[in-house]
Amino acid sequence: MPAPRVILRPTMLSDLDFVVSVEQDAANAPFITAWERTQHEGAIRFPDSRHFIIEGAEGAALGFVILQGCRSPHRSVELKRIVLGPRGQGLGLGRDCVRQLKKLAFTQLGAHRFWLDVKALNTRAQHLYQSEGFVEEGRLRESVRVAGADGYDSLIVMSMLDREYQARLALGQEVT
Repeated sequence: MPAPRVILRPTMLSDLDFVVSVEQDAANAPFITAWERTQHEGAIRFPDSRHFIIEGAEGAALGFVILQGCRSPHRSVELKRIVLGPRGQGLGLGRDCVRQLKKLAFTQLGAHRFWLDVKALNTRAQHLYQSEGFVEEGRLRESVRVAGADGYDSLIVMSMLDREYQARLALGQEVT
């Protein structure tokens, strides 16, 4: 397994202009529901969340990640958001991030279940998550409005369990 090409570092309040700009980028708008700056501030400060900046090898900020449920008594950690800006898209960096996040969730946070939801129209992300071992659990039919359109999209709920992660680790399919 190749070494990760990105670093996840904790987001600071001084990073929030970048975070908001990446989130509001027109290329990302169809795939996420943008938060207000105060919601990001809360995710940085709230102990149940982890908010990270995705940095490239040269130290440039390329995107951000939010995890929630980090202190869940049910040990169910959610990948709430992963967003790459234009400079980080199409290079396989999202895959590097997902691999690091799985390792973090299962080894550092002690997750039993690592889960996410993804819009049905985001087929590229669905393929990434499936190829990284996430299993589709179900669909929330027409549960989110499509931005700028008169319609709805469904959310696909996907997850990985700790035993599935351990099996992938034993096969050399995960970052060690």
